[in-house]
Amino acid sequence: MAAIITDQLRILNAKNFVAGVQSSSNSYYTFIGLPNATDYSSTWESSPPSPRDSLDQSNDYWDTMIALKKVTSGDVTQVVSKNTWSSGNIYDMWRNDITRSNPSQPSGSFNIYTSNYYVMNSDYRVYICLYNNASPENNFKGSPSLDEPTFTDLEPKAAGSSGDGYIWKYLYTIKPGDAIKFDSTNYIPVPNNWGNTTETSTVKANAASSGQLKIITIRNRGAGLGNANTYTGLTIKGDGRDGKATVVVNADSKVQSVTVTNGGSGYTFGSVDLTEVGVTGSTNPVFNVIIPPPGGHGHDIYNELGAYNVLTYSRYENDTENPDFITGNQFARVGLVENPQQFGSTTLLSSDKAAATYALRLTGTGYSSVTFTPDGEITQTVGLGSTAVGRVISYDQNTGVLKYWQDRTNAGFNSDGTLNAAPKYGFVNIPFNANALSNTGGSLNIVGGSATLQISTSFSGISTVINNKTYNLGQEFTMGLANPESKKYSGNIIYVDNRPPVTRSTTQKEDVKIILQF
Repeated sequence: MAAIITDQLRILNAKNFVAGVQSSSNSYYTFIGLPNATDYSSTWESSPPSPRDSLDQSNDYWDTMIALKKVTSGDVTQVVSKNTWSSGNIYDMWRNDITRSNPSQPSGSFNIYTSNYYVMNSDYRVYICLYNNASPENNFKGSPSLDEPTFTDLEPKAAGSSGDGYIWKYLYTIKPGDAIKFDSTNYIPVPNNWGNTTETSTVKANAASSGQLKIITIRNRGAGLGNANTYTGLTIKGDGRDGKATVVVNADSKVQSVTVTNGGSGYTFGSVDLTEVGVTGSTNPVFNVIIPPPGGHGHDIYNELGAYNVLTYSRYENDTENPDFITGNQFARVGLVENPQQFGSTTLLSSDKAAATYALRLTGTGYSSVTFTPDGEITQTVGLGSTAVGRVISYDQNTGVLKYWQDRTNAGFNSDGTLNAAPKYGFVNIPFNANALSNTGGSLNIVGGSATLQISTSFSGISTVINNKTYNLGQEFTMGLANPESKKYSGNIIYVDNRPPVTRSTTQKEDVKIILQF
């Protein structure tokens, strides 16, 4: 059987996703990771490979994760393609009858949502084009738009005095805060909670009270329609009620114009017929009654604009109170994870941000000047024949905190999951150990830096005082070791984007905007 999945399902999925993020029963986070991208591909910087969707690959995403940032209810919204108004462009108009056999004009789109029938002006106001001056004379493709719409009137009208013929309908204004968060190169935000805020309720209420029908176009002006005359109160026929139109016949005995004088209500199809007032010609005119979306323009902004995309926003910004975001190394992957859990618990992660790395508090002679190579190996002899291996993410010379990760490459496997023919330390991923001295051959020494340091087993806590200055460490240490704040492999990784590596510094911020297309 022939079947389709309609755009309405896409819009519904987008709505449901936003609602899911905003629900207090869920917890969504963006993440950054993969400091060692070139180990995976020597050409990663110029040509990052496409992420792979598999359970095995998901484990690797967790292993190389650096930090997470919570997506709050104010950090997610539905978005639509950006169409910025520009003088001289010909815009499509809203039509309810666009199909493959009857495409939108002038774009030629087979779907209303892929045509450019709405615009954002220079003041971040959004408008629907209800009429683009389409006529038989321009093959129904419309005319160039010359007047930028700037008004906030509730009823549709022309934008200026050029006579370009365009009729615009104001919908909403993008708030400055939403513009910062959600405006991007290709997308603009649609307000959340449409119709239930001060800014949007008046637009929605007007859609219900003003009548549906706004535009009737002329498909054929007819001929031989008699003397010039204006015919008022013509019934807009169809399945609705109370719709009225005015038709002007010019001196050439052709239809000059048609306007809606009463939009009526309840129309899903309609027509206008001059024979109602006894006017016939050698060729009868043909009109096209444009049917607005259900409820009228401005009733349901998500269906009207085709809001089947979602944007999530996160800012990765360094601070001294909770230094979870590393500096001095790179990340080459961003993603989105649903419902990660707290380390060592089944409770959902809820903090504003969280470290996904392991950490060591080191001590020893010259700890404040020791250097570690980013992504280089560090080792600890845990016991006779047992070596813990990690990869360096960052080292803070002020606090002696070294952040690291462990993955399959530390335990005799390659990054693609295949066995290493000659593993250096065997096939077991051994954790670092603060009690190694109790093991035969064990040591607290951490090898891999410019000098050998030791795990500071006497230190526990989340902050330390050095030279009368308090340093917050971001993670809770016990005997010099800290676990991640998020539990590995918990939750669902639902989006991954491999990027050219970005090197983080103490002074920079990263705005991460993820577009989900349903």
